Parts: sequence; structure tokens; C-alpha cells
Amino acid sequence: MDLTHSNYGLSASKEEEEYTAVAGEKAPVAYPDEDPGNPLPRAVLRLNNHQLLDGEWKFAVDTNDDGLRDGWHLGHAYQHTAQWPGSVEMHMAAAKGEPSPIAWKDKVVVWYEREFALPERDEVEERSMLQLTFGACGYETRVWLNGHPLQTIEGEEIHYGEYTSFSYELPEEMLHLRNRLTVRIADTMDAETPRGKQESHVYKRGGIWYQTYTGAVRSVWLEMVERNRLRSRVGVVSVVEDQLVRFNLTLRIHDPGQYVVRLQVFGQESDTAEPLATSDFPMLLEAGQREQRVVMELPGAELWSPASPRLYRLVAQLIDVNGYSAQIEAYFGLRKIEARGCYVYLNNERIYLDGILYQPGTATYAEMQRHFYAMKELGCNLVRVHIAGVDPRIYNLADELGLLLWVEVPSPHSSTTRSRHNHRAELLRMVALMETHPSIIIWSLYNEDWGAQDIATNSKTRQYIVDTYHYMQLAHPQFLVVDNDGWHHISYLGRLKSDLLTAHLYTPDANRWRELLDRLVRGELEGTAAFPLVVGDPFFYRRQVPLLVSEWGGFGFPDYGGPQDDAERADRIRVFKQELRARPIAGDVYTQATNIEDERNGLIDPHTGELNVPAGLLASGPPPAPLG
Repeated sequence: MDLTHSNYGLSASKEEEEYTAVAGEKAPVAYPDEDPGNPLPRAVLRLNNHQLLDGEWKFAVDTNDDGLRDGWHLGHAYQHTAQWPGSVEMHMAAAKGEPSPIAWKDKVVVWYEREFALPERDEVEERSMLQLTFGACGYETRVWLNGHPLQTIEGEEIHYGEYTSFSYELPEEMLHLRNRLTVRIADTMDAETPRGKQESHVYKRGGIWYQTYTGAVRSVWLEMVERNRLRSRVGVVSVVEDQLVRFNLTLRIHDPGQYVVRLQVFGQESDTAEPLATSDFPMLLEAGQREQRVVMELPGAELWSPASPRLYRLVAQLIDVNGYSAQIEAYFGLRKIEARGCYVYLNNERIYLDGILYQPGTATYAEMQRHFYAMKELGCNLVRVHIAGVDPRIYNLADELGLLLWVEVPSPHSSTTRSRHNHRAELLRMVALMETHPSIIIWSLYNEDWGAQDIATNSKTRQYIVDTYHYMQLAHPQFLVVDNDGWHHISYLGRLKSDLLTAHLYTPDANRWRELLDRLVRGELEGTAAFPLVVGDPFFYRRQVPLLVSEWGGFGFPDYGGPQDDAERADRIRVFKQELRARPIAGDVYTQATNIEDERNGLIDPHTGELNVPAGLLASGPPPAPLG
């Protein structure tokens, strides 16, 4: 079957359509600005049909955590319903008839259940299998099919994490004409788990810390996939000088044997044009899962940049000895990011990073889309997505708009051996699904010591961060990496273990602002930010690493000395930006894009996306001349 010209997979049976009508489920709302060609929260596309399991599920709170012992997965009388996707906090509120999310203490355990009819298949059964995917769910997720426990493709009985997708291959022998899917979700206030800015036992809600928003937070769907296939993850590293692109592919094989991986690259504009480049890679593959790196040459390819976000379409096929192919598609761009001396270079040209801090919180996908258009209108070329996981389609949008992204691992709230293990696991999950995008140029490992509070005194904490920095340099050279954003960067043998030297500088006073910036560019590492900028071995700044003021502003609090209205705020921002550009600084990140909970310093309406300040306010003029 030629997958290029067909919808491969499954369609809902008549029985399933009737069940949907009875249950009152509705198709997901198609927002006016949503791309209908990619209805699922994933960045890499598969050409098969899918069946969303969003909608009404049975729901129960397991107050005493009795469900596992009492066998709820074998059968349980659920008293409530909940709309998936949604947060545990909102589902508990709906069960009690309350309008606002319900906060929980210490631990929460909830169960969800629904039925689905076995979908009709339009492919030879021996070549295909049914796959169940959760766009994001957690922090701990267990799943049963008709009372049988499932394991993720990675072999997990319990999936940990709440920011990335994970999948289950549904065994044929477990499937019936009508099937029961049961999900148990558990979360705690444990400070050792990656929580971002959700409250914990260490940081309580209020100020910069937010109420939890956990559980069934993204769509869940069924799809028919090939037994032997490429998984929906593609890593891209480009060598722009030689017009080479390195693709990192993940192969899932059930039937060992001889295969060919065929890659074709097309222009973004047409689905029917001849490929710009084609390469075949014969492979003898064992059963299981493996990663494979391949390289293609793209003569004449244009580079991706904010001024010209040129994308190409990759069609990747895994072809068996009978000529049957399994296909995925992804958009990518060729670009190079580099920290050289005291500036950042994109595609070998110096660029000033006009950034803004973005905390999506509980924003919907449609609201996040509006935010990104608004941040572009503000004149930003960089968005720092602050210690949060977002719908993967947002990264695609940034690729299309030409917005550079700085992304971060949601931080744990304590520094222990276990918190470091959880932190690394979350990083690896995120990178595996996010390394396709040319827009993502910077990763932060930590922010302001959150989850690394002993960084200045504990050599084990510093060693973990140094090792992780080195791993990212070797495995993912397409990114710049910041060890601990804001202060307390790590020096080892006098070398900074961060590609950028960043500082968080907050003051509403223009004279104090000039003083802090002057101290920063002179290399005064103490007394500039709230804490020393560098820890570990002695480090001497001589403009050998780019300086970024990665948080500034906070002009939303009159009692902090901030502006009284939007007009005054805009004037203050202009003055502060002029001072930044007058110095050898590589970029800045204004804090922040929208209001969120108690933080009231946004420039964009969080619901409509309308600007509260003039368009172009955060854009810089021509960069200053290079130093000497």
C-alpha cells in the first residue's frame, strides 16, 4: 500500500459511533487558528487514521488509595464522570459541584475508565497492531486493558512524568469487540519529582508558585500502526557549511530481517513536487527498538532563521523485503547556533536575542497560539518557555513563525540523588520528542537553584550538572545549554560549564539598572545578581562567553516600585532596552508575556492575545558595532 496517497489504519465502527452518540462525546473543538492537518498533540506526523478517546470518562477519587488492593481495574462502580483532557483538580471540583479547581495535599490518586469498540481495520492484520497514546498524563500512570495491565513500549508498568507522550501496543489476545480501558493516575507534593512551578512540600502556592495542574492534561487516542515502523520522533542536526543534515531515527521492529530506510526531502510548499533529495539506507535489523543516525546532503538548501523561517518536509519510510512501507513525516530546518566570544551567532551571523519569558500555565492550545503571535508582534525573536511542558504543536508553530525558543526541564524542588535521577529522566523524555525543531536553540537544566539548592556547597550536585552538560554537548550539539539560569553557574578548572553566562537582574530604577549592567559587563561576578554568578573553581570573565540578562522587568507591582499603568511601563521598557543594547550583551529576556495567578506583570492578554503595550516594543534596532 502506498502510504503517501492513503489514510492508513482504522476507522470507527458503526457500533463505536453509536456509543459515542450515547455517551455524548463531541469531536475536539477546531479553533479558527488551529492547523486541521495536525489534530493530535505531536510534532511528527503519521499518515494513518486515529480515533480520539477524548470526552466523557467514568471518574473516581481514590481517597485512601485502596483501588489497587481492591482491584478497581477488574471492575468498579464509578459515581462520577470527567471530561478528558482536563486536570485532576477540575475533575475533583466537578465531582463535588464546585466551580473552581480543588487543591489537594500530600497525595492524590484518581481512576478513569471508558469503553471503546474494536475499530474496523483497512490493512492486513499481520502487518499492523493497535496502539494507544497519551499526549501527556501523570505524574504516575498505570493502564489496564480489559483488566490486564499494560506496559509502555519502553517496558514500563508505571509511566513516570507528566510533560511528554507515551504509548502502549495493545496485544491482540487482549482485545475484544468491546473493550474497557482503565487508568490510574497518582501525584504527590514530593519535592523530588520534576514539578516546574507547581507547589510542593518545599514551595507553597502563592507569589511565583502555582496551584497544581496535573493528571489527564492532554488528548488520548487509538491508532493502527505497523508492526515494523519508524517511531514518531526525529532528531535533526545540520552542518550548514556543508549543507548536510543528520537525522536520528528510532526504529521499532517486531519481525527481524532486511529493511531499507528511505528518506526523501521536499520543499514545504508542495506535497506533489519531486523530492529535492532521496537516499536509501539498507539495514539488517533485530527485533526490538534502536536508534539509527543517517546523513543526507541537501545542495542549495536555504537556511532557517527568524527573518526567513525556511522549512523542508522529511518523508521517512521503513520498507520491508516485500516492498511494504511504514511512513512518518516531519518538518525541519537547517540552522546553526553558536556561542562565540561574547555574542551568539545564528548561521554564522551575530544575532541579538530579544526575548520574553513565557509561562503558559493552564492556557489552552488555542490561547497559546494567540500568545505566540502576540510575542512575535511585540518584536521578540526569542521565547523562553519557563520550566514547563507545552503542547508539541506549539514548537511547530514557532518553527513556522520564526520564533527562537529557549526551553527548560521542569525542575524538582529539592536536591537529592533521587531528584537528580528524576530530573535526568525528564530531560531525556523531553529531548527525545523535541529535537526536530530548528526553533529550539537553548536548553536550561536548572533555574535559580530550584532542585539544586546546594549547588554552591555540594560537589555531587555540581558534578551531576557538569556531566549532564557534557552529555548534551555530545548527544545534542544543535542546542546551547545553560547549567543553572540566573546565577551560580558552575566553573570547573576555570571553564564555565554553561554556554551562556546569564543573570537575573530586577530593579525598577533606571540608574540602578545602569549600575548593574556596568558591573555585569566588567565581569563583577559578586554583588551583581542576587547571588554570585559563578560557583566551583575560580572563573575570570574576559568576554569569552556571551552574557545574557535572562530575566528583567517585573514591572507589574506598584508596591515594588514598578509603573502605575501600561503607558508608563512601555516607557520604562524602552529605557531599559536602550541600556541593554548599549553594552556588549548578547540578549535579554523580559519578564513576562502574560499574567498568571499572582504574577501580574504581563504585556499580553492571556485569553485574547491582545497587546497591552505598543507593538514592536521589545524589538531592538541595529546591533552595536563589534568590539575593538
